[in-house]
Amino acid sequence: MNNKKIEILAPCGGIDSVIAAVRSGADAVYMGAKTFSARAGAENFSDEELVQAVKYCHACGVKVHLTVNTIVFDSELEGVAQLIASAARAGVDALIVQNIGVAMLAKRIAPSLPLHASTQLSIHTPGGAKLMWELGFSRVVLARELNREEIKKIAESCPIETEVFVHGALCMSVSGQCYFSAMLGSRSGNRGRCAQTCRLPFSVGGKKGCALSLKDNSIIDRLRDLQSLGVTSAKIEGRLKRPEYVAAAVKACVQSRDNGFVDEKTAAQLSGVFSRTGFTDGYYTSKRGYEMFGYRKKEDVVSATEKLFSEIRAGYKDEKKRVNISMLFSAEVGKAPTLSVTGETGTTATAQAKGVVCEKAINRPLDEEKVRRQLLKTGGTPYNVTECEIRLGRDVSLPLSAINELRREALGLYYEGSANINKYEINEIIPEKFEPHKASAHKRYARFTSTKIGSGFRDLDLCFVPLDSEPEELKKLLKKGFRLGVEIPRALFSREEKVRKKLTELNKLGIIDALCNNHGAVYLAREQGFVLHGGFGLNFTNTPDLEWALSFGFADAELSFELREEQINTLGGKLPRGIISYGYLPLMLTRNCPNKSARISCRDCGGRGKMKDRLGKTFIFTCGGFATEVLNTVPVEELGFASSSPALDFESWRFSVENYVENVENIHDFSSKCLESGEKTHGLYKRGVI
Repeated sequence: MNNKKIEILAPCGGIDSVIAAVRSGADAVYMGAKTFSARAGAENFSDEELVQAVKYCHACGVKVHLTVNTIVFDSELEGVAQLIASAARAGVDALIVQNIGVAMLAKRIAPSLPLHASTQLSIHTPGGAKLMWELGFSRVVLARELNREEIKKIAESCPIETEVFVHGALCMSVSGQCYFSAMLGSRSGNRGRCAQTCRLPFSVGGKKGCALSLKDNSIIDRLRDLQSLGVTSAKIEGRLKRPEYVAAAVKACVQSRDNGFVDEKTAAQLSGVFSRTGFTDGYYTSKRGYEMFGYRKKEDVVSATEKLFSEIRAGYKDEKKRVNISMLFSAEVGKAPTLSVTGETGTTATAQAKGVVCEKAINRPLDEEKVRRQLLKTGGTPYNVTECEIRLGRDVSLPLSAINELRREALGLYYEGSANINKYEINEIIPEKFEPHKASAHKRYARFTSTKIGSGFRDLDLCFVPLDSEPEELKKLLKKGFRLGVEIPRALFSREEKVRKKLTELNKLGIIDALCNNHGAVYLAREQGFVLHGGFGLNFTNTPDLEWALSFGFADAELSFELREEQINTLGGKLPRGIISYGYLPLMLTRNCPNKSARISCRDCGGRGKMKDRLGKTFIFTCGGFATEVLNTVPVEELGFASSSPALDFESWRFSVENYVENVENIHDFSSKCLESGEKTHGLYKRGVI
């Protein structure tokens, strides 16, 4: 049984939310700077505002985590290095990072500044958590889609701290694996610019609705259960929401953790301030289905009234006495009085009265009780005096105004001292300019959804087939001369042991290449001695990403398809790299299937479904039983760029719903079918993302 209190971590989009969070009882807050934040639409914090926010929070005993949780391009590395140095100087308690290259850069700039692995890294297995621990992260923010047992196994798997979302919006897609907004309008969710495409109308099974919109998650009533599992931090989503929402959510979390329940008034405030037809705990309880879907209705909007906001604001209008301090006051005739303030962490500040000397009393000398009454007047501050020692010489006389001024000065010095608790070594590093990579070869890879592959693909350098392919079918392909690798599923929820066992079997067949689209897959493939091939799901977007991958032992990697052609051609590093030059790109990876929004059961869908948007465009989604991929309406086709780029070592053809691949007799046959197959897109290779 874990007896350590679970941390309550609040979102702050601006300074008003910081005040609301701290005064409502948060143990820590997280916020973004003006750049490199996954909530670019929030107010966010300038360098100066960050310093002030950190000072205030630390003085109140509250930790500050700064988000640097976006993908980053080479042209932005100098800016992100400056941000990391600024965060270290401000004394933040941790950086929340999505990009492994950025994490490695942060280690060079501020080696002792703790790193937290963002939920954008899609960590959802013990192996993924172990890899983050190995890379130097002290905490991992787990994927929202995990159930109780999965969280428990991760928390038990290694010493890394775990952070779990307990309230707020649910993206339909696993975080870090959504490209819908980017593909439709170049607004990248991986860069904090999500246009919330999932909240638009999408119909399945001929039924109008919002097939990609989930209710807000809320497992606030499970905080004590999470604490018993060893979870470190209960995270509230909502940097784009109002301070009143932050206050209501924090208050509910404090009540749940400390009392074991949330009172009716607080629960009503939380529901009224923001919801989407109520809340869901479907992922935590493994009750995924129709009941998880919801959207903002008129009654949800009108419940958030100014009367409700005023009621919530009244609850945090005053500073709470949340920091225990002790005082030591000394006064002797002929000397200036002094006051020392000491906090629970050992921080001490001592003030000596300026221009005031204690005189000998003529009539009534100063008494302890009178001094104590003045010293205990800490109203408007977060300080609660638990011990007040007073040392008075004989016949001391001192104006009460001098005692009051001394108290204010000592508390001010203590505020400054407790605010600057983190002193990091900072190395001023300007990221180097990289020489563009020069490809030494041009290989061709393909990814298939079955072992039914036409003989024409035999000449490919690697054919990746599903991990769960039948061994006898694989033997047939190997006998025909196919060079085979396996694709480890992008979603590994609860499947680590099965994957580990399957990899062992495949290794015995002589198959040693693994396509890895998540860090849990990377951990398992390396553990089993496979050659590592990075997939697009790892979101490699800059040279430090590729340099890390090379040092870690990757053979090569697919670049993120959010990169433009010119960005691809100017990437440095020696790791061989390639792009997806053909295929229906996955726009989402979801654990709850869009079909469930229309009550279509798994046995009725056959592993494939269709969804239409409000313009009548059809999106296909495929399901492997554990997760669903929502595919773009048309395939990307960049065969020309892939084959001519001097920077690309390979191109990858990603087959998913094509029906002709088993009949392809030669590569030229595939190319002609591809070129003649109707509407296609250049994807983001021409236009990029913001």
